[in-house]
Order: sequence, then structure tokens, then C-alpha cells
Amino acid sequence: MRIRRCAVLYLEPREDTAFDLGELLQGGDGIRRVRRWLALAPHLGDEVEVDAAGRELLGALSPTQWIDPGTLDAEVAAALPRLIGLGLVVTDAAGHDALRQRDESLRAVHWHPLAATLHAFTRWSGVNTVRNSQDSGTETAVAMREVLGAPPVEAASVTAADDAVTLPRILPNDFDALLARRATCRNFDAQRRVPFEVFAQVLQRVFAAQAEVRVSDDLVFLKKNVPSGGGLHPMECYLIVQHAEGVAPGLYHYHATAHALEPLPVPDGRSWEGDGLRGFVMDMVAQQHWFADAHVLVILAPRFDRTFWKYRHHAKGYRVVAMEAGHLSQTLYLSATEAGLGAFITGAINEVQVEQAFGLDPIHQGALAICGFGWRAQAMETAELDPGGEVWRLAAEPGSA
Repeated sequence: MRIRRCAVLYLEPREDTAFDLGELLQGGDGIRRVRRWLALAPHLGDEVEVDAAGRELLGALSPTQWIDPGTLDAEVAAALPRLIGLGLVVTDAAGHDALRQRDESLRAVHWHPLAATLHAFTRWSGVNTVRNSQDSGTETAVAMREVLGAPPVEAASVTAADDAVTLPRILPNDFDALLARRATCRNFDAQRRVPFEVFAQVLQRVFAAQAEVRVSDDLVFLKKNVPSGGGLHPMECYLIVQHAEGVAPGLYHYHATAHALEPLPVPDGRSWEGDGLRGFVMDMVAQQHWFADAHVLVILAPRFDRTFWKYRHHAKGYRVVAMEAGHLSQTLYLSATEAGLGAFITGAINEVQVEQAFGLDPIHQGALAICGFGWRAQAMETAELDPGGEVWRLAAEPGSA
């Protein structure tokens, strides 16, 4: 058997604190502090506590060179069985295939180490954002101000007012009117269905390939209506369709070149009967009930291996992937607004549940955000930011949405 350290590993010294009455009664500040070392290895996705012997061994092993464990100092080697069991040290032994393959999979995608760690350890599982806001007393803007204090100024100035060059305000045109109506929708009308043609047009404008450049049999660049780092367009779109004409409620993958929906199976333990699909949506969007009735939701799930094929171990690779989600979101907002629909995007999602439901491996392809669109409700039950009154003034007019 040979061993080596896993490909990417960071060690974090962490201090956990808790109130301790005994500490207070003894004249202290009443805070009990426990210091631990946590190993952060992206191929595992879970924090692992390590002791001093484990830290020493991890620091002694190479992530690239295989060695015979018999060459290790006996005192240091005592920590080896636990680290192998955790997957922080990998072996070429047949009994440890799964953890070794997981580590090799991460190596093969060419992640930048910091980006891999960020992605792996900022994913949520089972988070309820509404309850968290309630518990922290930050449900409303007024409450946030009271709890958090004053935020940084809304528009920063970096020079004296007398030095500023005042620009002319240009008269608005139709595009400006469209931009003015672009506002995040938090009130959807679940009683209406999006027409099939409108549904298809929004997907075509936002996510479809408009043209392609074939360099070779296995190298093709797509032209879409959004920019993409290196022109690689790694973003795959997985849909949750709830209220669209001609499309059965359920899960789908959108094929960008075929402009087609590929039906996906119902995840184990789930049912779309009754409110089953809506409940599924609630779990995916971390209980943000204001998005639960959206007619169509789109999981933005980049294929990291496609971007990192070019940008190998690149410090900016993950950043350009995240930027692409923003480009797609704004294009969706404008396309939906032009069609008379509302749209949204949220990064507050339970990525782990999304990945499990859609069969995604976060090393190769992970959920980054969820956006969606549909008919806006006639009444505002959840506050929307529309200071110009463009959306809700129009929504109050007969026949508008």
C-alpha cells in the first residue's frame, strides 16, 4: 500500500464560544472558549476535526508523491489509520477506492484550491432562511436597521462635490421603460399558467445557443445572448416547471442546442401529488415562500470541468463562472419583463438538496443559484422594491400583469 495527502486541504484554527455560568461566577467574562483545528478538504465537503498528531502527519505528506507508510516515523504514523478513514490521506489499496476516486475526481477538474474550498464549504443543507431572519430579528428593513445598525452609505463619493462632472440626463426611450419595469417578483399568481409560446421564447432568449463555431470534432464554441468566460458557456439549466401550458409539472434539463426539455425522474421519496412539487421548491429555495409559486424555476448549474479545462487552477476561473450567473439572471429579468412576467434570482438555496435531487456532483457540476419567472400576482402580499411605482402601477391597470 502507498499513501499521499489529498489534493486540496486547508487547516483552520477555530474558536467555539458559549455562555458558561461557572466561568462568570469565578470572575471571568462568562464565555467558555474551545479551540479546535478543522481540516477543510473540498473532495469531502464536510469539516473534519484533527488533533496535533494528525496535523503533523498531514503537513509531512505530499499531495502528489506516493510513499510507503513504512517510511514514516512511528509516532507520526500513529495518526495514519484515522486520516485514511476520513479521506484526508488517500491510498492505492483496493479497500479505499471510493475516497481515492473522489480525490482524483477533484484533481481531474483542475480547480483552483481556494475556489474549490469556497464552493464546497458555502453550500447549504436544510437551511430555513425565513426562520433564521425571524430568530435574528431582521425580517424587515426597519428591523435590520435596528439590529445591525447603520449600513455603509448607499452611494459613495470619492472626491469633493465641486470636482464632480455633472452628466446630462438623456430622455428615456423604450429600453429605459423596460429597465424601469425590471423588479424582483416576490408575488406569483399560481392560478394562471404561462403560455407555451411565451415559456419557449423566454428559454430561447436567455439560455439557448444562437449559433455555434465548430473548431474540431470535439471542440465547439456556442454563441448565446450572454457573455461567458473564454466563450465556454458552462452553465447548464435544470428546470422545475409548475405552471406552464403544454409542459407537465416536474423536473427537466434544458438542452441549449436542441432547444428542448429533457424530463428527469422524480427524486426518491418525493411525489408531485397535491402540494408535493411546491413543497419540493420550498426546500430548494430554503423556505423562501415568496418564490414557491413561481411558474418556472431554473437551477443555474455550471459544469466547472468545462471552464477549468481552459482555466486550469486559475485564480479567476470560479469568478467568471459566478459572473455568468449574473449575466443570465439579468437577461432573464429583461426577457420576462418584456413578456409581461415577473422574475427573480436567489443565491439563498439548499445546494446539497438540489444536487441530490438533480443528480449533480458538486466537484464537476454544482448548483450556484436559482432564478425563475411567471405571472405576477394582482396583490402584493410580500414587499417588492418598486420605488418608481412602475410595476405595481401597471399591475393595477385592467388586463395588466
